[in-house]
Amino acid sequence: MKTLITGSSKGIGRAIAIKFLSEGHSVIGMDKLPSSIENGNYTHIMSDITRDLPDIEGVEILINNAGVQNEDDINVNLVGTINVTEKYGITPDIKSILFIASASATTGSEFPRYAASKGGVVSYMKNVALRVAQFGATCNSLSPGGVITELNDRVINSPTLWRQIMELTPLRKWASKEEIAEWAYFVTVINKSMTAKDIIIDNGESAMNKFIW
Repeated sequence: MKTLITGSSKGIGRAIAIKFLSEGHSVIGMDKLPSSIENGNYTHIMSDITRDLPDIEGVEILINNAGVQNEDDINVNLVGTINVTEKYGITPDIKSILFIASASATTGSEFPRYAASKGGVVSYMKNVALRVAQFGATCNSLSPGGVITELNDRVINSPTLWRQIMELTPLRKWASKEEIAEWAYFVTVINKSMTAKDIIIDNGESAMNKFIW
C-alpha cells in the first residue's frame, strides 16, 4: 500500500519506513532532512510540515511521526500534524492513519509545551477517527514512553539519570525504535477493528508518574 511517513529521516520514523519497506509497501518519506534510505520502493520528499505541502495523491496509510521537543512544539507537533492529516488523510483512498504521540499526553510528566502538544495530538486523533470511519479506515495513536533514540542520549548516557529512570520503570528497560515500528505496522496494516484508541508503550513507567531529565 502507498504509505506516507513524516519525520522519516531518523529515529522512530526511519525505523517505521524500513519496516514497511521490508513488508513490500511503497513508502514516501517526508522530512526537513535528507534520507539515507536506499530502496527502490522509497521516495523522499524534503518538506516542512508547518508550511506549504506538496500534492501527493492516493495515500492509503498515513503515519504522523514528525515532531520536536522544546523547539516550537505546538506549531510542529500539533499544527503541522493537523496540516498533514487534513491534506493527505481525509480522503476516500485512506485505509489507516496513525499518530505517534507520547506517554506524556496522558501523564503530563514532561516539558509543558511538549506535553500539551502531544495531548492535543491524541484528542485530534479521536476527531479524525470519527471522520475517516465513513471510508472504513482506522485511526489510532501510539504513545511511547522512553525509546532508545539519539534524542534521548542526554539521559541514556548519564549513569545517574539512567539509574533513576530505571528505578521508576517496572520492566527496567526502554523500547527500541524497531519495536515501535512493529507496533506501527500492526496498528495500521493488521488491525482492522480498533479505532480512536491511544496505546501507551512505556514499560510501565506511566504507572509511576515521575519525570526525570
